Amino acid sequence: MYWIGVDLGGTRIKAAVFNAEFAVIQERSDPTEAELGPDRVISKIKKIVHDMLQQTGIAQEEIIGMGVGIPGLLDPELGLSIFSPNFPGWDHVPAVEMLKTDFCFPVYIDNDVRVNLYGEWLFGAGRGCKHVVLITLGTGLGSGIIQDGKMVYGTTASAGEIGHMNMFREGRPCRCGSSGCLGRYASAIGMVRTFKDQLAQGFTSIIQDWTGGDLTRITAAMISDAYDHGDVLAKRVMQETGQILGFGLSSVINLLNPQVIIVGGGMSAAGDRLLNPVRETVGAHALKLSSGACQIIQAELGVRAGMVGAAAYAKLRSEANG
Repeated sequence: MYWIGVDLGGTRIKAAVFNAEFAVIQERSDPTEAELGPDRVISKIKKIVHDMLQQTGIAQEEIIGMGVGIPGLLDPELGLSIFSPNFPGWDHVPAVEMLKTDFCFPVYIDNDVRVNLYGEWLFGAGRGCKHVVLITLGTGLGSGIIQDGKMVYGTTASAGEIGHMNMFREGRPCRCGSSGCLGRYASAIGMVRTFKDQLAQGFTSIIQDWTGGDLTRITAAMISDAYDHGDVLAKRVMQETGQILGFGLSSVINLLNPQVIIVGGGMSAAGDRLLNPVRETVGAHALKLSSGACQIIQAELGVRAGMVGAAAYAKLRSEANG
């Protein structure tokens, strides 16, 4: 018997077939083409799954269930994707209903960060822990929470929006309608914005040479590289970004008392360059008893977390449904 896990990203659809022990049978990554609308994206997921089953010789009847991680707000019970900020036209999309037209096995959806958390909790950096927080640092800051060995969903399945904790009374505008949200600072976009703000104040960096003065080419990865070259501004910005994230996670630790905070997403590749100032800030500002019992570590599974997490989520939902 087999499971399927799909991680729907803004640029790539990552999908895999797993056996009963969650070993990978086949995996692939395809362009999302989100700009073409939800019908196109759902059709691509269907084709990817059909192709994988055909190539592996696995019949639909051998699939126990499929999990799909989708960015944004959704209703897992209704199978409804309510809103996804980076997907044009993605408004109250009946994702499960649309997918079920092609498949005889159960299909379940959940938020993309939560399926990543299922992956890291069950198979990665959070193995064996009952109290886990995952944050993903990419274009924004996503998060999910495991408390007492269970995923926290909240009243509207939107619990854990740590990226929208208000850090500044009058800060950078956020798409949520507020301003000063943590994700506007502690994210790839946020760090690049901080870097550009510092350049505008007269600071200089080796990155200006790398980009020929074209500030639109600056990326978070460049800032990490410049840090390794001893660039003073890159170190300053990395320190500032880590401190802001540390203040946010201090509140998370005080509120949730986790055993571990796992840092994933593309920006987590900065590693200790970013996490050391995070840990220093948490050590200075979170409650000592709570912070002393909490590790802040990098995710282990990388891009595979969402796929295996989505498949594991399907298994959990199937078991809950009897």
